[in-house]
Amino acid sequence: MKIIYTKVFVNDQDKALKFYTQILGFVKKSDIGAGDYRWLTVVSPEDQNGTELILERNDNPAAKNYQKAIFEQSIPAINFGVSDVHAEYERLKNLGVKFTMQPSEVMENVTIAVFDDTCGNLIQLQTIG
Repeated sequence: MKIIYTKVFVNDQDKALKFYTQILGFVKKSDIGAGDYRWLTVVSPEDQNGTELILERNDNPAAKNYQKAIFEQSIPAINFGVSDVHAEYERLKNLGVKFTMQPSEVMENVTIAVFDDTCGNLIQLQTIG
């Protein structure tokens, strides 16, 4: 068994697509409209056949409430792995990304940082490798 999709709720799919591709560097994989619904996914450029991240509109009241509640409690909606959190922090900061937590070592060899994706979510970066 493997994970093929995971999702993050967003308050604006166009804005999210721009942020996740132009700022974070993901690649658009799917963009399919079906009436009022839009199936929109991005993937890592390093694994374009890997897990797809669905940028799902938060128009469901339960999704909107969930997204708002975890944001207000400073809980990241999703975790992204990078080899060097400090370098990625500097790169994203130079692109205007707002961080709510600067790089911090939370355990031996584990550094995290948290930023606002501009679409209603906090995202955590974590060292991998």
